[in-house]
Amino acid sequence: MMSAVTQARFEQLARAYPVLPASARLKQTPEDFVVTEVLPFELSGNGEHVWLQVRKRNCNTDWLAGRIAAFAAVKRKAVGYAGLKDRNAVTTQWFSVHLPGQDDIDWAGFQLEDVGLLQIRRHQRKLQRGTLKHNAFVIRLRKIEFGVDGSIEAVDKRCDLIRQQGVPNYYGEQRFGRGLMNLIEAERMFAEPRRRLSRHKRSLYLSAARSWMFNCMLSQRVQAGTWNRRIDGDVFMLDGRSACFRDDGSADLDERLQQGAIHPTAVLWGSGEAMARSQCAAIEAAVIERFPLFEQGLRDARVAQQRRALRVRVPDLSARWEGVDLVLAFSLQAGSYATMVLREILALTEIQANAR
Repeated sequence: MMSAVTQARFEQLARAYPVLPASARLKQTPEDFVVTEVLPFELSGNGEHVWLQVRKRNCNTDWLAGRIAAFAAVKRKAVGYAGLKDRNAVTTQWFSVHLPGQDDIDWAGFQLEDVGLLQIRRHQRKLQRGTLKHNAFVIRLRKIEFGVDGSIEAVDKRCDLIRQQGVPNYYGEQRFGRGLMNLIEAERMFAEPRRRLSRHKRSLYLSAARSWMFNCMLSQRVQAGTWNRRIDGDVFMLDGRSACFRDDGSADLDERLQQGAIHPTAVLWGSGEAMARSQCAAIEAAVIERFPLFEQGLRDARVAQQRRALRVRVPDLSARWEGVDLVLAFSLQAGSYATMVLREILALTEIQANAR
């Protein structure tokens, strides 16, 4: 009998809005997908950590972190970054390098193809994962083609709707590897606990397992039309924050939900006490039961249980037509995926380019 992991298909995850009869080509060149990190604070200008703002093209974030560590002659763990960025893209992001008691390095010698150093600043702390105000995107969708009843007006209306209501906060396909292979590897890791894996791969597979269970919970809420609505036993998250609270029956909860000030959540499975109750807890439990190896494996790994918002807002979404191309600009909080916004607008064909 096939396991739930073997049967997993990303395209089976429910969409919030009806599919439009329109398609486009994504990432024909790296310049079609531009991402810029925005920090939530000003850098102090002094401290043991050197922060580098880098613009990279067509290369992997972790690969570049390794090159920075090698140039600075430090261990890889001394280099921090806020998050992995798309490889086939032009991305501007920050890295930190821990250099306690050392003078400034001559960073002019750090030269790599398709990598440019924009700023160098000192700060007291290492750059931790998720330490961002938001990511800003400018994305060009090329050669829009319309099917029967498709139109520019329909796409513009969809963008307006997303601006007002947001989109389901799914983890994007890239989190699960090509063909969702990270899920297969996660299942194998849990089934063979003595198998030796690098810390990086172990972390990758743990993350993929709990992220996929979250996506399945969210998909059920989307199908039921409750991904942006209150159900019994819900746990809510403040917009742009990680703080959560249980439904306390407050009279203003529905209004705050409609305004986008709070969002329903689903569990990121792990050890710890579950916050959800009643109908919300039943939905989460039903999904968890489908993945017994993930359920027990994440507990055994002592991954702390957390929660994630089911909805992500896109209030600054703008759309500009240039002939048969559509240029979208918007920002998203750290941990949310631009491709999940695009998924609710058009059917996409992605061009895979060679990249480091």
